[in-house]
Formats: sequence, C-alpha cells, structure tokens
Amino acid sequence: MTSTPHHPDLRSQLESLTTEAFRPELAEIDQLPTLDIARLMNGEDATVPAAVAARLPEIAAAIDAVAARMARGGRLVYAGAGTAGRLGVLDASECPPTFNTAPGQVVGLIAGGPDAMVTSIEGAEDSPELARADLDALGLTAGDTVVGVSASGRTPYAVGAVEYARSLGALTVGLACNGGSALAAAAEHGIEVVTGPELLTGSTRLKAGTAQKLVLNMLSTITMIRLGKTYGNLMVDVRASNEKLRARSRRIVALATGAADVDIERALTATDGEVKHAILVLLADVDGPTAARLLAESGGHLRAALAAALG
Repeated sequence: MTSTPHHPDLRSQLESLTTEAFRPELAEIDQLPTLDIARLMNGEDATVPAAVAARLPEIAAAIDAVAARMARGGRLVYAGAGTAGRLGVLDASECPPTFNTAPGQVVGLIAGGPDAMVTSIEGAEDSPELARADLDALGLTAGDTVVGVSASGRTPYAVGAVEYARSLGALTVGLACNGGSALAAAAEHGIEVVTGPELLTGSTRLKAGTAQKLVLNMLSTITMIRLGKTYGNLMVDVRASNEKLRARSRRIVALATGAADVDIERALTATDGEVKHAILVLLADVDGPTAARLLAESGGHLRAALAAALG
C-alpha cells in the first residue's frame, strides 16, 4: 500500500510514537551486570506516577462521569488488545470480589476473546469491526461507559470500540500513553499519560502498562467509592467467597464498629454475611431486615442509611 501524508504506513506511525522510540544510550544494556539493569529499570518505573499525576484532573472528570452513569444502572466496559486488553480484563474481574458488583456490571473485552488472555491472537487488534461485534454481543446502550485502552493510542480495536460506543450515545473514555492520540481524540474523555520511550524499545508492557494499571485502579476504585461501595477506606461490599475473605469481613465489621467478636458473629449471621448490613445492625441497633430496607432506600450508601436510622 502506498503511503500518503494522510495515510502513513504502520512503520512510520510507530516511528512517530514516543512509546516506540529507540534509546541509543541503552543499546549496550545487555552487557551490564544484572543489578545495574535492575537499577535502570527501577529508575524508569519511578517516573510513571509523575506521568499519571499530570493527568489527574482528566482522570477525576472521567471518574465522575462514569460514576454518574453507573449510579443509573449503566455498565463499565474496558476494551483493548494485548497488554492493554489484559489489564482491562484484570481490573474488571477483580470488581466482584472487592466491591460485590453484579455479574456483567464491569466487563473487560480483549481483542480475540478470552483465548487472547494467554495467547497472542494474530490480527485481532487490527479490527474495529471486531470491537463493534463484541460490543453488540453485550447489547451496549447509551447508559453504559466504554473505556478504550491502548498504549500507542492508535490500536484499531480500541479506537473502533470507542467510536462505535460514542455513536450509540454511550460515555467514552480513551486511555493512551502517547500525546495527540486518535484514541483520546475519539473519546469524550481523553486521558493521555505520556510515559516516554521504554527500556526495551516498544515493549509497552513496561512503563505504559504500569501507567494503565494505575489509572484503571483509580477508575474502578474511586468510581466504587462514589457509588457507596466503601465506608471510609473499608471494603464494606467485599464478597466473602472464601475463608480469607470471611476473616476479612469480620475484621472490617470490627474496624467499623469496635464491637465484640460475639456481637460481630451475631450480626453477620443475622445479615447472611453481608458486611454493610452487619455494620448497620451494630451501629444503628436494628435487625437484619430493617438494615436491608434502610440500605435499599439509601441506594446502598452506608453513611446515608446510618443517618436515616439514627434520625
């Protein structure tokens, strides 16, 4: 294909990206002692939080918009390819045990489907049509949010997902690690965390991947705080699905209430293990059904339910 100024070929596109830039001063890195390489790599990683800090206003604005949609019942959908897609799937998969989100409330889409989590699916990232099909399979609506994630900011799957979601009226966020990206331009909320050239040329699973992880942590965690999924800095919506989480549930109730162990066990039993309900039982001196009603009436916000109970 002949390249034109308006349709540069992929090689020239990549050469213009800071995430793909070659660093001649590191050309002999393989000759260095292991500890020196580790120091270099650690020094590179230390620059990532500052790059994220420079974009906090954009990140906060996106979070407020996402939380408003989710408060009305909308879903949060991540879409990406390769490392970016895997990080989205990881973040989505950790929301149910951490925040007791409903199945399908936070979704991670990766180009090529679940197999792409562990295997490279050739060509999948190059298809905006595949992104459209994946979003159609979810029955995406204007009430949902789609977050496209791509280090380069040009991945057709991520850009296509955002463009299609926006055409349906959904809220869109574009998270990239290059300035002037097509992904940020396509989204209502563009977030460009510019992490610079990688230690290994073009290996965006390094600094760019770390930046994406940090931002996705913020998007999901702060959105859930806004939705009342926490009480202070306690995970009061944690789902006690194993023994470790059951022990954590008891500890959270103890930290929130200061109650004795026997009272905590009684409250958790009365509320079928629901941490938020148990805290309300103990702090407001109500029974399990009353706690459930108060929380339902307050949209799941424990502080609001407490205020209502205590008059």
